[in-house]
Amino acid sequence: MTSLAIIYFSGTGHTHLMAEAVAAGTQKVSDATVQLLRITGEQIVNGRWQNDAMIESLDRVDAIIFGSPTYMGGVASQFKAFIDAASGIWFAQGWKNKMAGGFTHSGSPSGDKQGTLLYLAINAAQHSMIWVGNSEMNQNGVNRLGSYLGVMGQSVPDYSGTRGPELDPGDRITAELYGQRIAQATQRWNHG
Repeated sequence: MTSLAIIYFSGTGHTHLMAEAVAAGTQKVSDATVQLLRITGEQIVNGRWQNDAMIESLDRVDAIIFGSPTYMGGVASQFKAFIDAASGIWFAQGWKNKMAGGFTHSGSPSGDKQGTLLYLAINAAQHSMIWVGNSEMNQNGVNRLGSYLGVMGQSVPDYSGTRGPELDPGDRITAELYGQRIAQATQRWNHG
């Protein structure tokens, strides 16, 4: 059995929809299980992220997929608080040789999302994890934003607050294919 976890923060729900799409892709791989672990503001106490149960879940899986909206050219502060809280794991190299991947979402086509994916990949590298990029070509709406480091999503912002979160159909397919790729790569890494 191959186990994966998707740990993410979602402020308005778009990144949550991406996390669900990545999870749907992992579930297309036989003998793969996935957990969705959502970071919330309530988990941050006195400026520090705290959730021992989530850390224990991440310690037990074969692959961790990181997700954050891109705010002001980088990860959300809530997600950064989680990264900082995992510094003890980094020091002990507790996630060494786990597979890793990442995704992000913002309201504009660029929104400096590449900076977010770079941050996620660098964090994984510091943990000595094995990063899996996005392998989908930019065609027919799939990988429409042209990202190969991870998956990017974009939705037109709803400043009125009258619409719920939406995910572009191409972004959804790209996220599903990415989840499937990470699950397959994890199985290959773990079992040859």
